[in-house]
Amino acid sequence: MSTTRYYQQLDDGRVECGVCPHHCIIAEGKTGLCGSRRNRHGELVSEVYGRPCALAIDPIEKKPLYHFHPGTTCLSLACTGCNFRCLNCQNHDISQAKPEEVPNYELQPEALIALCKKHRCPGIAYTYTEPLTYIEYVIDTARLAHEAGLWNILVTAGYVCQEPLADLLPYLDAANIDLKSFSDDIYQRVSGGHLEPVLQTILAMRDAGVWIELTNLVIPGVNDDMEMIGRMCQWLNDNGLSEAPLHFSRFFPRYKMSHLEPTPVATLQQAQQIALEAGIRHVYLGNV
Repeated sequence: MSTTRYYQQLDDGRVECGVCPHHCIIAEGKTGLCGSRRNRHGELVSEVYGRPCALAIDPIEKKPLYHFHPGTTCLSLACTGCNFRCLNCQNHDISQAKPEEVPNYELQPEALIALCKKHRCPGIAYTYTEPLTYIEYVIDTARLAHEAGLWNILVTAGYVCQEPLADLLPYLDAANIDLKSFSDDIYQRVSGGHLEPVLQTILAMRDAGVWIELTNLVIPGVNDDMEMIGRMCQWLNDNGLSEAPLHFSRFFPRYKMSHLEPTPVATLQQAQQIALEAGIRHVYLGNV
């Protein structure tokens, strides 16, 4: 357990978390929406700092990152918790769980660097759940990783406030951002958040020189409207992101969307053609 950096104490013993746009107001003993940041006697603490629940050595293409040091590996880690409630979450057993419900390791940032060196991984990927909910752990690890000559990779939904993001950006080398749709209404209905903060995260990473790739999971009957996909691709092109690889990923029934059918491959191919016509240079199909 570690005291967090991004919160304000309120007069009545509650605290306001400042990590993401939810700005959770948290009473004594309670957690915010992510489930991992708790009010302990007027201080906001992270219950997952140094306690990853998942560790693996992955090919970098699995993130997916296709244009950032292809053919290499990364040490992937996750802690429990997420600030979204996606109905289709494929990692809901850890993203929607409480820290005490999931087995975990005790690994401080220094230990993660040592693991990378032991297994000859040139980088660390913060992934599987939402790493921005344990951003202090990510920043502290990422700083040490850079000192050791390692890359830092963020796999994220991008729902974060600009102040904590600015503290992370100097240590971030690459990111895959899950751009779930180009509709605020769909963001609210499917994930419990908003579109605009995600777009601001993408632009901040662009301005900081982070290598960006984007994933759009295409869900039948939810976000497969081709006109909307066209607007998304046009926005990327208009904002200097035509060289950022775009991955259209195939949906399979998961979690609270297990009643839906898998995405037809033809739908992904249509989205790919729209993206290419909008000026996106590198467009890939995933989960096919």
